[in-house]
Amino acid sequence: MSEITIGRLRGGYCVSWHVDGKRRRYQLKARTRKEAEAEGRDKYLREHHTQGTSTILDLWSAYVDHLGDRPSAKTLGWTGKAVLPHFGALRPDQLTVDDSRAYAAKRRADGRKEGTIHTELSHLRNCMNWAFKKTGAIERVPPIEVPPAPDTDVRPLTDKEIQSIVANCDAPHVRLAVILLMTTGGRVSSILDRTWDKIDFERGIIDLRLTDGVTRKGRAVLPMNALARTALQAAYAARQTEYVVEYNGRPIKSIRTGYSAALRRAGLSGVRIHQIRHTVAVRMLAAGKPIEQVSQYLGHSNTSVTQRVYARFLPEHLSDAADVLNFGMANPKAI
Repeated sequence: MSEITIGRLRGGYCVSWHVDGKRRRYQLKARTRKEAEAEGRDKYLREHHTQGTSTILDLWSAYVDHLGDRPSAKTLGWTGKAVLPHFGALRPDQLTVDDSRAYAAKRRADGRKEGTIHTELSHLRNCMNWAFKKTGAIERVPPIEVPPAPDTDVRPLTDKEIQSIVANCDAPHVRLAVILLMTTGGRVSSILDRTWDKIDFERGIIDLRLTDGVTRKGRAVLPMNALARTALQAAYAARQTEYVVEYNGRPIKSIRTGYSAALRRAGLSGVRIHQIRHTVAVRMLAAGKPIEQVSQYLGHSNTSVTQRVYARFLPEHLSDAADVLNFGMANPKAI
């Protein structure tokens, strides 16, 4: 936000900006510069957004600006292309439940999936919550009806499919990335932004965490199994940069092209790269690993996320419970 300046004041941080040529300066509670930047933005927005006058477009733009370089800011840039033409000109106090229902109906008529509609309306609600709690720009959060998030339709991959994908990764950096995805269950971004200082061969640890305070998606610190160690040691011996996954002396932002080529050579279609993460989760649950352990491995914030997404793949885990419902009639011939 170019209008504000973060500085030091009385041993702490302050935010300042100019109004009609005069500087306004406010002491902040933040103890770090990163916290001060966020608090300073909120202070500025509280002073400049009068309740009842801002449109949803105004607040959406301010929210994206507040998020700064967080990945979620980029995501809101995309969802805003759908949300703002429908809601942007309205004030939050003008919104009714019928507005979100009409939006959902229109998006369905346009052929959009339930997951897409859920995300778009969730972002609108998040924006309104931020405007209410952080800036005071609105007196209350308007009623926004968000359809339930659909269950994932992603199936786990078989051993044969996994092996075929790895075997058909011609480029070493794509092969390494896929192996790390299948041995950590991490997201693609967590693999591609890894640097060698996060790989501890002596302790056998792969640290997927970020310490920037920006990324919201959970990440874990994981043990290095034999497959991952072999692949990492070979890559480390040939390294040219500080990045674990690199190509031609540069870090990699995407392996989409190489992964798609591997799928074609393997004769597989419709296999999204995120299915590897699902496969890891289901494989661990099928092996009898506690759901708490699987949740931690995946970097989920709590086990309810793991349970909701993955437990449906394993109806056999309820078999013991089902056995008590035989009511003494397990043998149909005895009835």
